[in-house]
Amino acid sequence: MIETKNKLTTVSPINGEVIFETDFASSTAITKTLETAKKAQKKWQLVPIEEKIKHIDKFAEIMLSQKEEIAIEITQQMGRPVRYGAGEIIGMADRAKYMCSIAERCLANVQIDENRFIQHKALGTVFVIAPWNYPFLTAINAIVPALLAGNTVILKHASQTPLCAERLYKAFKKSGLPEGVFQYLHLSHETTTEIISSKQINFVNFTGSVNAGINLYKQAANNLLDVGLELGGKDAAYVRMDANIESTTEYLADGAFFNSGQSCCGIERIYVHSEIYDEFLSEFIKITNQYVLGNPLESETTLGPMVSFKASNEVRKQIQRAIADGAITHIDEKQFPMANEETAYLAPQILTNLNHGMEFMREEIFGPAVGIMKVNSDNEAIDLINNSQYGLTGSIWTKNTDKGLELANNLEVGTCFINRCDYLDPALAWSGVKNTGLGCTLSELGFRQFTRPKSFLTNVIPT
Repeated sequence: MIETKNKLTTVSPINGEVIFETDFASSTAITKTLETAKKAQKKWQLVPIEEKIKHIDKFAEIMLSQKEEIAIEITQQMGRPVRYGAGEIIGMADRAKYMCSIAERCLANVQIDENRFIQHKALGTVFVIAPWNYPFLTAINAIVPALLAGNTVILKHASQTPLCAERLYKAFKKSGLPEGVFQYLHLSHETTTEIISSKQINFVNFTGSVNAGINLYKQAANNLLDVGLELGGKDAAYVRMDANIESTTEYLADGAFFNSGQSCCGIERIYVHSEIYDEFLSEFIKITNQYVLGNPLESETTLGPMVSFKASNEVRKQIQRAIADGAITHIDEKQFPMANEETAYLAPQILTNLNHGMEFMREEIFGPAVGIMKVNSDNEAIDLINNSQYGLTGSIWTKNTDKGLELANNLEVGTCFINRCDYLDPALAWSGVKNTGLGCTLSELGFRQFTRPKSFLTNVIPT
């Protein structure tokens, strides 16, 4: 992605070629979009929930019918192997349909008695700032509940995945969604900031880096504007001595390397009990060497390029700094001929001989590199997992589910997994603690941040 003052240019990580170019939205276009959203919301909030659900369901079916061609677009924009692209659209549709299935119940009035009740009122216009790593899944987490709650939505998608915004818009339009209820804008950083400061929106949902989220939070605070923030992660796993090594290594390798490690809840730290450490590490290395790094448009590729050369180069630097601090690498990059320091193609890597004094175990990597540390007890593992500024997910790997739940209860994270990782269930609240962010999407609780309570009391006067 290349941003100039007036133009957005998207460069494919596959080959460095320009695949999309457009002007950023003008001040006139932004003003019109904001005004249209505000006007449309007054009518949309009055539409019965049953009608809203029909629009969302139809939208989901339209997206599903186009999943194969959309998969290619995703790959061209951000580099994920095309074999996985359709899965994102299927997952997106599942999330949308689940939220539709619970919307009527979750948005119904809270009836205290015949004289008192509480309504869930729409906020107004919701501004969604979506990331490139899961361009449809992450966007839909906010878009669907916001629309079902009666808000209008303006989407600013990542500059690396602008075609995803256009796909969403076309599908919503084809579903019959009224004009102005869902819109998108291609924006620069400056015009994005202007919208947040404009007092023409009522909520911002942002997914991105911690620093960007903090800056956005400060801007929003000036207008007493509520925000939902999903920021960084350094998700960890603890492999107990009784874990099934074969299945655990398969799951955790996928959690570490899927999407080239560019997942908010991807596995970046693994703590393994000393009694099974050597066996686990050996099996993990074996699985990692089975990945196929290559052109993501080819069906046999299981690991594509990172989103950009800049991103891959930063991960290379993080690995080199860890090595300088004493870390040991276990993957020979020569096993991955496509890896090239002058491109976005980066071989997966496993590091050991680590400690929490190293940047590699403290800061988010967001690439295909994972650290594995030996521990001697459950308590040591839990302490190390919690020794982080982040808290999105954490996982315990054990045959003893009761013990796993007991340990997971002590994790300082938003979602706990037992024998699973890097997964999002739409029936469960998606949230994080510490520097991972604020707010919650999906589940029954996911409607709360897109509504406000409005109370009613009827005093019956005797006649």
